[in-house]
Amino acid sequence: MNIGQASKASGVSAKMIRYYEQTRLIPAADRKSSGYRDYSDTDVHMLRFIRRARDLGFSVSEISDLLGLWLDETRQSGEVKRLAQGHINELQKKIKGLQDMAHTLTMLVNTCNGDHRPHCPILQGLETGLEDEDRSIQPRSGAVARLSQ
Repeated sequence: MNIGQASKASGVSAKMIRYYEQTRLIPAADRKSSGYRDYSDTDVHMLRFIRRARDLGFSVSEISDLLGLWLDETRQSGEVKRLAQGHINELQKKIKGLQDMAHTLTMLVNTCNGDHRPHCPILQGLETGLEDEDRSIQPRSGAVARLSQ
């Protein structure tokens, strides 16, 4: 099948298929006498595997490792589990970081009146540092004038 058909069958865009070939994540497809790529059912199966791994947030490097394990029939499931657990740990760190950001922004938004006055605790928090607990700090002298120039 051509790249468009392989893309449709796998759910991976043609651009990404070319990228995966270029980076050698997948082997280059066979070529027809016309020069067009010719993908097999096995190629599409591998592309689906990659798409599912990407959907779970694995990096290209991690997917390369997973593909190697997937294709290695002598693999130990412990290796796969360690890789997946490491990914879970990274996801949990990212989730915690996002929750912390949302909490800080929520606190700033809750202190902002959102009215016609120029005083804005959100902008002050960005100026002084979001970790700064004192939200009553006014902008430094001339800061607004410098920004408006």
